[in-house]
Amino acid sequence: MADTKIIEAADWYSGADPKPRPAVPELRRRFGLTANEACEVVRLAMNARSVK
Repeated sequence: MADTKIIEAADWYSGADPKPRPAVPELRRRFGLTANEACEVVRLAMNARSVK
């Protein structure tokens, strides 16, 4: 199960317009994530977008 901060970050990233580029450094800075966690956020957000 994903950590609460990962879910929170994925929710934020899904709604961000425009998406921050590059995403991983911004997610790490904003949410205090590791690089792997930030990549997980992007993956979750992309999966959520493809389901809608």
